[in-house]
Amino acid sequence: MQRYFADSKITTEYQLTPEIYKHAIKVLRMKVGDIFELVDDVEVVHKMEITKIEDGKAKATSVEIIPSDVELPADVTIACGISKNDKADWIVQKSTEMGATKFIFFIGDYSVAKWDKKRSSKKVQRLQKIARSAAEQSHRTKIPEVTFVEKLKDIDFEKNDARIVAYEESAKKGESGNLFKILNKKPSNIIAIFGPEGGISPKEIEFLEANSFILAGLGPRIMRAETAPLYFLASLSFALELS
Repeated sequence: MQRYFADSKITTEYQLTPEIYKHAIKVLRMKVGDIFELVDDVEVVHKMEITKIEDGKAKATSVEIIPSDVELPADVTIACGISKNDKADWIVQKSTEMGATKFIFFIGDYSVAKWDKKRSSKKVQRLQKIARSAAEQSHRTKIPEVTFVEKLKDIDFEKNDARIVAYEESAKKGESGNLFKILNKKPSNIIAIFGPEGGISPKEIEFLEANSFILAGLGPRIMRAETAPLYFLASLSFALELS
């Protein structure tokens, strides 16, 4: 069943926003009597029935509250150094499907791609739309937030009770237990740092270690910048949801 997100609390009747109207009525060709799901701003999932379509507008009525428990049992922030091409799109889309709560993109010491102030604003808007679409597709009740900071040191991680940095040099040295140890403690608010294509610089590692980040290898294989967050989220899901 198609799912959408509302920006307000739903009581009974709801007028479709122009964006939802365009997709539901124009693209999917829904008619009066058709059903869709709508998540309101307090994460309540409603089964909605279309009751009226007239003059380019449509209304729907909540006919049932749908119980939903699809979110990870921990808030997870994925912080990534900016990579080339459309890798940020891929990271946001797939990581949203896998349960990430927030994304922070930063210009790493080894980042080849650069986002200036004007470009970063447009990029974040685009990525936020991707996150919304992926959250609808995967039937989540939260839309992850997408943000941008210029440098790694600008990230606010004071609320994170688990701080992880995926570091390929740790993997090369055979480190394989830190991620398991952290996840085994069942943290509730996690931040994981991932470098761009060139990795994370020694200076950045020094800063992270000074702020209680744990260096973790993600297995013996070296992964691409866009693959590592997915490996981490899959491991997290196994540790917190499936084991």
